[in-house]
Amino acid sequence: MATIGFIGIGVMGREMVPNLLKGGHRVRVFDVRPEAAASLRSHGADIATSVAAAVGGADVAITMLPDTSHVQQVVLGAEGILAHPPSGRVLIDMSTISPQATREMSAALAKVGVAMLDAPVSGGPQGAKNATLSIMVGGDGAALEQVRPVLAAMGTNVVHMGVSGAGQITKLCNQLVVGINLQGVCEALALGRAAGVDLGKLRDALLGGSASSWMMQNLAPKMIDKDADAGFRIDLMLKDLRLTGELAFALGTPLPGNALVTNLFLEARAHGEGDNGNQALYRVYDRLCNREVRRS
Repeated sequence: MATIGFIGIGVMGREMVPNLLKGGHRVRVFDVRPEAAASLRSHGADIATSVAAAVGGADVAITMLPDTSHVQQVVLGAEGILAHPPSGRVLIDMSTISPQATREMSAALAKVGVAMLDAPVSGGPQGAKNATLSIMVGGDGAALEQVRPVLAAMGTNVVHMGVSGAGQITKLCNQLVVGINLQGVCEALALGRAAGVDLGKLRDALLGGSASSWMMQNLAPKMIDKDADAGFRIDLMLKDLRLTGELAFALGTPLPGNALVTNLFLEARAHGEGDNGNQALYRVYDRLCNREVRRS
């Protein structure tokens, strides 16, 4: 069993750490919000007061942070992982961030003998809680095999995608599909509502055919019930779509669907929906159709 330094106790991290502990691993956690880290003490986690304290002597360091700049600070900052590498010399970054920044950090860490794996996840907070995440891994294959038991405590589908950055690219492809699928569900419900169709029955019918999807199964009921409680937040999805657009621009690859759904998410954030769950995208269609937006 491994000693793990886990950095970032947000909506995903707080569900992932208990599964690592259940797997028999020792986990030291750190978050810039002390109360977030402290919330895991009852699960058996040790609470660290800094990044260095969390990863010092650890077999593996794991980061699960909101955006590229946060990971860069934790990795490259004066008190970060580059200056205080884990004893096991492996960092698993499970955030969703820039593939280019990932490659740059990986190269910097390699100079001090640390292998960085980019291992973003799909499955959301429920997948994190149930330890059923899909984990997309870029980086050294030998390092992956070294930490595979750690990843297996959090997910059921661990796929080595290739060199550094490949995991992040895979996650952005995932988010492209997720965003456009979410938009499609919103539009189907908006059209059905305008036509006077029972939305619950509409969802049941669509689930039985080729329109079925995770979004239709899990988020359509929340849209129908006007439930915008945060699971995966609008702001985080917008960040992922931005990264997808930046990668597409750099590669000269037109993604009109990504551009459209990004603008719909921007509309949602402009109306104060940034901290709400992704299903709050349906409120965009309430506004477009000049319908009352009722908040739960």
